[in-house]
Amino acid sequence: MIAIVLFGKPGAGKGTQAEFLKEKYNLTHISTGDIFRFNIKNETELGKKAQEFINKGELVPDEITINMLKAEVEKNMDKAGFLFDGFPRTIPQADALDAFLKSINLEITATVGLEANDDILVARILERGKTSGRADDQDEAKIRTRYEEYNEKTSPLIEYYKQQNKYYAVDGIGTIAEITERLSNVIDKL
Repeated sequence: MIAIVLFGKPGAGKGTQAEFLKEKYNLTHISTGDIFRFNIKNETELGKKAQEFINKGELVPDEITINMLKAEVEKNMDKAGFLFDGFPRTIPQADALDAFLKSINLEITATVGLEANDDILVARILERGKTSGRADDQDEAKIRTRYEEYNEKTSPLIEYYKQQNKYYAVDGIGTIAEITERLSNVIDKL
């Protein structure tokens, strides 16, 4: 069983690529955004707790996020592995994910980073914003603020996984098919 973390700034194509990779490799795509929305919509105990923090404008604590991920992993143990998208975002989250996976005799197999120039990604998101309906996809200043947060909090994870020889950079510019092929070349060698 494999466990892959898919990294990349907003607009890098993580969601698009995750759809292809989950089908090709029989992986469960675990998106923290999707998990939050599911738990909140279905008013699960964890969803209610998460909503309390969201209502206050606060980040959902790692413990709640990890517990949502655990539940998702445990109900999908019949797949060939997992593709984590949007988690971990910080070193403490990576440590918590590692501890959880170790408890079920798994570990992160690889971390794949979709790398692209910020200006190209901003243009992608602004284009996506024309149809996504997301206000944060329509404001260049907000997009660049998301990149600053990524650089501050998430970029250190690249070094974290490089030290474990588990980080693979992939050029995130090109057609969807070209990028899928680059990702597949990395995954096929794991």
